[in-house]
Amino acid sequence: MAKRPDLNFLIAHPAHFFALGCGSGLAPKAPGTFGTLFAWAMFALFHHHFSDFGLFFLLTVGYLAGIWFIDVTGRGLGDPDHGSIVWDEIVPFWLILMMTPATFLWQLAAFALFRFFDITKPQPARYFDEHVKNGFGVMADDLVAAGYTLLSLALLKIVLA
Repeated sequence: MAKRPDLNFLIAHPAHFFALGCGSGLAPKAPGTFGTLFAWAMFALFHHHFSDFGLFFLLTVGYLAGIWFIDVTGRGLGDPDHGSIVWDEIVPFWLILMMTPATFLWQLAAFALFRFFDITKPQPARYFDEHVKNGFGVMADDLVAAGYTLLSLALLKIVLA
């Protein structure tokens, strides 16, 4: 049976700390939403310190490390996709923000669309969610949600032009 993580679990291992979004995944309700809000705030703080290449490199490392963070944390919690694991929201949302106009309304639309696609899990995200029960699958379903979000934002931009 999956256990509910607490502060002791969060700080027991570096993988737990990152997988739980530096604590944002400990939110008692809607931890994925809190993790995505945390990602938005963190992106606002750090993105201007990196070139596009540097940011893409950071996202790639964060994605690959996230597979391990989630594997370790999922084993510790007894559930490979425990709700408190939010690193899978954080890195894909950073990718979305990197490719979204830097205005509040566009980023708010990105947030809403990403949460919609992450929750509803259209194919192939649902396949990863249901059949690939490890860090790769957990990260992959949110990367698919990010792709749907970016496609929707591009279509919205065309419609509004």
